[in-house]
Amino acid sequence: MKTKKIPSRICVGCREPKEKKSMVRIVKTAENVICLDETGKMNGRGAYICKNVKCLQRAIQSKGLERSLKTGIPEDVMNLLKEEMSAVETR
Repeated sequence: MKTKKIPSRICVGCREPKEKKSMVRIVKTAENVICLDETGKMNGRGAYICKNVKCLQRAIQSKGLERSLKTGIPEDVMNLLKEEMSAVETR
């Protein structure tokens, strides 16, 4: 009997592979809106990050998030992402 392969993704912040379910996806939609995708099913270009603010900050500082989404990220959007990530982290 075959075992089911567990999907993994690499965190844009810490660059470590982890289970897809244990991460949060950040999406750039076709309308160029950047937001958190907790379902992992939104349409658009995505980047995966661990569920903690430190990895998000690392991804922002290293410009890894901007490279993954292939766009510049405005300061107000970054602040909104940090707030949303803090809420996710505490769950």
